Amino acid sequence: MDDVYLGEDLEDKDTAFTWEVKANDHAYHEQFRRKGFLCWRQKKYRSNAIHTAKYNFFSFLPLNLFEQFHRMSNLYFLLIIILQGMPEISTLPWFTLFAPLVCLLVIRATRDLVDDIGRHRSDNIINNRPCQILRGKSFLWKKWKNLCVGDVVCLRKDSIVPADMLLLASTEPSSLCYVETADIDGETNLKFRQALMVTHRELTSPKKMASFQGTVTCEEPNSRMHHFVGSLEWNNMRYSLDIGNLLLRGCKIRNTDTCYGLVIYAGLDTKIMKNCGKIHTKRTKLDLLMNKLVILIFMFIVVVSLLLTLGFAFMVKEFKGKHYYVLALHARTEAAESFFLFWGFLILLSVMVPMAMFIIAEFIYLGNSFFINWDLNMYYEPLDMPAKARSTSLNDQLGQVQYIFSDKTGTLTQNIMTFKKCCINGCIYDSDDEHGILRKRNPYAWNPFADGKLQFYNKELEHMVQGQQDTVVQEFWRLLAICHTVMVQEKDNQLLYQAASPDEEALVTAARNFGYVFRSRTQDTITLVELGEERVYQVLAMMDFNSVRKRMSVLVRNPEGCICLYTKGADTVILERLHKKGAVETTTEEALAAFAEQTLRTLCLAYKEVAEETYKQWEPEHQEATLLLQNRAQALHQVYNKMEQNLQLLGATAIEDKLQDGVPETIKCLKKGNIKMWVLTGDKPETAVNIGFACKLLSENMLILEDKDIKRLLENYWNESEQQRAFKMMTHHNIALVINGEFLDQLLLSLRKEPRALVQNAVVDEAPQELGMSRMDFLQARRISLMWRNIGATLTQSPSAASKIRESPEVRRERAFVDLASKCQAVICCRVTPKQKALVVALVKKYQQVVTLAIGDGANDVNMIKTADIGVGLAGQEGMQAVQNSDYVLAQFCYLQRLLLVHGRWSYMRVCKFLRYFFYKTVASMMAQIWFSMFNGFTAQPLYEGWFLALFNLLYSTLPVLYIGLFEQDVTAEKSLKMPELYVAGQKDDLFNYSIFLQAIVHGMLTSLINFFLPVLVSSDISKFGSSSDYQSFGVVVAISGLLSITLEVILVIKYWTLLCVGSIVLSLGAYVVMTSLTQSLWLFKISPETFPFLFADYNVLSHPVSLLVIILNVTLNTLPVLALRVVHRAVSKLRPKEEEVPSEEEEVAVEPAVRHLRRGIPARRSSYAFSHREGYADLITQGTILRKSMGESICVSPNPSEEDLPPHHPSQHRGSIFNPRKISILAKMKWSHHAKASQEEVHPDTGSQTEKQATLYLNPSDTQKPPTTSSAMSVSSSDDQAFHSVPSEYTLDSQPERLDVRSSSWKGLPWKDPASPKPSQLEVPKQQHSHNSS
Repeated sequence: MDDVYLGEDLEDKDTAFTWEVKANDHAYHEQFRRKGFLCWRQKKYRSNAIHTAKYNFFSFLPLNLFEQFHRMSNLYFLLIIILQGMPEISTLPWFTLFAPLVCLLVIRATRDLVDDIGRHRSDNIINNRPCQILRGKSFLWKKWKNLCVGDVVCLRKDSIVPADMLLLASTEPSSLCYVETADIDGETNLKFRQALMVTHRELTSPKKMASFQGTVTCEEPNSRMHHFVGSLEWNNMRYSLDIGNLLLRGCKIRNTDTCYGLVIYAGLDTKIMKNCGKIHTKRTKLDLLMNKLVILIFMFIVVVSLLLTLGFAFMVKEFKGKHYYVLALHARTEAAESFFLFWGFLILLSVMVPMAMFIIAEFIYLGNSFFINWDLNMYYEPLDMPAKARSTSLNDQLGQVQYIFSDKTGTLTQNIMTFKKCCINGCIYDSDDEHGILRKRNPYAWNPFADGKLQFYNKELEHMVQGQQDTVVQEFWRLLAICHTVMVQEKDNQLLYQAASPDEEALVTAARNFGYVFRSRTQDTITLVELGEERVYQVLAMMDFNSVRKRMSVLVRNPEGCICLYTKGADTVILERLHKKGAVETTTEEALAAFAEQTLRTLCLAYKEVAEETYKQWEPEHQEATLLLQNRAQALHQVYNKMEQNLQLLGATAIEDKLQDGVPETIKCLKKGNIKMWVLTGDKPETAVNIGFACKLLSENMLILEDKDIKRLLENYWNESEQQRAFKMMTHHNIALVINGEFLDQLLLSLRKEPRALVQNAVVDEAPQELGMSRMDFLQARRISLMWRNIGATLTQSPSAASKIRESPEVRRERAFVDLASKCQAVICCRVTPKQKALVVALVKKYQQVVTLAIGDGANDVNMIKTADIGVGLAGQEGMQAVQNSDYVLAQFCYLQRLLLVHGRWSYMRVCKFLRYFFYKTVASMMAQIWFSMFNGFTAQPLYEGWFLALFNLLYSTLPVLYIGLFEQDVTAEKSLKMPELYVAGQKDDLFNYSIFLQAIVHGMLTSLINFFLPVLVSSDISKFGSSSDYQSFGVVVAISGLLSITLEVILVIKYWTLLCVGSIVLSLGAYVVMTSLTQSLWLFKISPETFPFLFADYNVLSHPVSLLVIILNVTLNTLPVLALRVVHRAVSKLRPKEEEVPSEEEEVAVEPAVRHLRRGIPARRSSYAFSHREGYADLITQGTILRKSMGESICVSPNPSEEDLPPHHPSQHRGSIFNPRKISILAKMKWSHHAKASQEEVHPDTGSQTEKQATLYLNPSDTQKPPTTSSAMSVSSSDDQAFHSVPSEYTLDSQPERLDVRSSSWKGLPWKDPASPKPSQLEVPKQQHSHNSS
């Protein structure tokens, strides 16, 4: 396995705000330098050009050679070549090994060069993308690589953001900008960013932007995707900045015509590039094993050479004593002779590590890569995309994967939301048009506003809608048309919806097609067209969705004057707020259960009519909660909760988040092959869990553990007996983990390269639990803890536990988590950054030592793909970054099944057979040289003809081995897919390991012993029959015996017989006959007797029957016993019963009650609620920030580029005015002021001391009548409930001892007001201080 580079904990260097950016000032940034390599000083502010390639023109040769000589085989061959270059000890010419080594190095270097050229091309494509940069007083089209820190950039709709930029202004109201971050965090819902109001007002033309001289002071470049702290200093005033003001590189501009930004971080300093990681050389397990085997073989050769040298020393001493008259021939001393002979033996035996094996292996890897590229079963016709092996050296590792880490969006799903079913008043309405036949006739032709894209159609429901008789049906569709935050534009007489999430768009579109058309909205009204009648609803309050409330409500006054509350949300929160529970509610719950089984995403819909008096009592409470400076989000939460009671259930919707074809079947098949699947996504937990059920990664009988449960489980990890018994229990019960990024931040301390202080001080978005929900979580966690305490008695700690205790707490915690996760059936990590994805992969590699595979399709998956042992990129809709950094390219996730179970398993099996047979044949033929040394006075005289040695691995035995490596199959591809259990052999290293290697060595030694000593034993009798027993004849007998023995062995090994197989064997033996006849011919002997000394040696041996009989006897003795042994072993293995682990009675008694305890309290029906919308848009709507004014109210100068600066393809419609500033009401500004101040104070409590000095508050001269506010008060916080999340208060409900019934609670006054005290002002803040432990 590769050693995973895990960065040490560094000091907190990034907390200092030392990054200064001056707008439109290149000279300022050029003067700064930072320390580089040795004395080299490089620019502090990088250009925007990126370089992800590994090599450049100058570094390729030295760096590639350095990497190649990390292989022990290459170092070994280099040593032998150096020894062969010394004439005193050389037994073979130096170029005989030098030429193959150069060939091997060139093959591997060419492969690496081709891969790196692909990276260079990808970099060039990205660096040469066009963008508009402010030069002088106009915007000119330049390339991305020309962008510098401090430049002002103009971006259009659907443009990709080229660098991390501070948003200065946009065409949207209040300079909002909508971005899609699917390529960064995998989330498909739109997010908004907003410029400071001061830049929005002032920077209204290119001229003003050219004169903009603001200075941004912020933190150094880092990898924290969701965190940014800085300030803008301009005109002697300072304005605070956060992540809500920043456009990140890789985002796509959506629903915004034009926006302008100031480059803060460029190129490799951008946050996405900081998350991309470095390219690491990937080595397979077999490659690393070969490194160790080469060392073992070298040590064996050294020992044998020493023994043979000692034998020579004794032999020469005895020889000199008997034959003193030949002393003149021995000019050197015995010690000198022995020294030189040792190196001679080392060179002679160097063929035990055959160079040919490594060269042939490269062709085998290349051939198997071509088979992957040519597989028509992995060809995706809609995109004309075949599978592609971008790396040719990892094929065998595809057969050993144990963990797959997958992205969700675009990898498992198609990112398409479809309205599938609905349940109204207890009746389920399914689509009558599954095959799209009716859709072709346009069944909604009666509706002029229908878009014709809705795939759902139910004739009965359509008649009920058009009949307008059923009130519940009317209210159902009316709710879908009202209760949302969708924005609408009219273009070419068509309504275009701009939704914050695809879920909302699907629901509003369904209502539109059924005649309830959302037409327009203002700050306080919503206009619908209901079956042709236009109706305007007055919006009294919008209670936005968030991950805590899990619901959204809109309070409206209809044209008749009645007040209605429309609510949609998770069934778990809607059903408990109903006025009554009758037959309709029961039927709806059954329908929800059915929808959950079909893995559809559900929402419950409910409404109620609100009395005028009730509203008048509630509205002041709502108004005062809105104006609170502290704990506003929590106060609003309670006020909303009071209104959202006694609801009437309308029904439920079911939306399908379409999976890619074959995803559930693929995951099921891979799980049968003992491959564990982890999903790492930046999306929300509800969405990820829903997809987990949809793709069959999770099942209804699984126990799902979350962060709090896992923390309690890890507390008891170091109790050895509880750990072992509990983990054994977990293997008998389905358990899954669902964890989030905040939990991983605390877990991965020892792996992170970011400073530890930054991890500990990060803002954790912990939301308060719903009333009563926290108690359920507490009880479940308590049961989990009891499960661990009840499992078995405590035993004394083992030595292994004692050694683990000596580890650091971080390492112990990581090891405990990985041990726990490895016993689970599935793991889902939500809300994780690209760097966290890579750290999770590194964590498993570090503690499990397994082969990992990462698969994804976006830039947010690049780091994960680089970190895993095998990276697979999907050619999806999120760009080609993942593909360019991957080892294999697929068009669909389902092709992963064939890539691993067929090509991967075949490649592993072929390479293992190839290595085993190659070692066997090498030892079987070359060990005879050692036995021969005992008979030639240990003089290193070769036994075989020199040409036999040279051509043995090149011609005589190569083709069958090559056939095994390229074409061998134990079962067909179809059976490989039907029997994924066969894949386990690769995971366990069953086909090639130290044991298999030793078997091959022993088998080869026995073959060489028989081939050598049997002719020796009968050689004295051979001469009696007239046969020659000379040295050359003896060598030929041993050579032919060895060649035939290893040929018969390959015949027994091969299972997949074809004409090609027969041809390879015949050609190999034919090559021996032809080449031997040539090298032993009289013609060549006359030309060079020293080079071709074996004149007619084979002819002389084969012409004597006795020699033929000895050869046949050798081959028979080598083949028959081995064949008999294999037959007996196979028969015994079939008779041996399979051992199954049966837990003992004691374990059953201890385990089962714990599990029953754990499952008690868990709902019998699983909620399939999943909604990707995030909070924040309701505030923008009610404050008017998000809404456009009419064109007549726009008074500003367009900063568009001049016509001569536009490229030919530049759309002309962008040349008009783009700014539509809207004045905000006094009340809205007050609300914004308090909202921003609370957010600034509460969301970043840890950074307050650092920013206190520079985030000074100033009064805007033009707003002297308003409360003092910072510029950030005019910006929108990324999460309205963050104040609620981070600051505990007296409103926290988690501390209640029992679950409260909110519906029966009396609300005589606001919960944050003391009834006995006088009424405070609207802006009064609670004076009580709370510690973080109060909640």
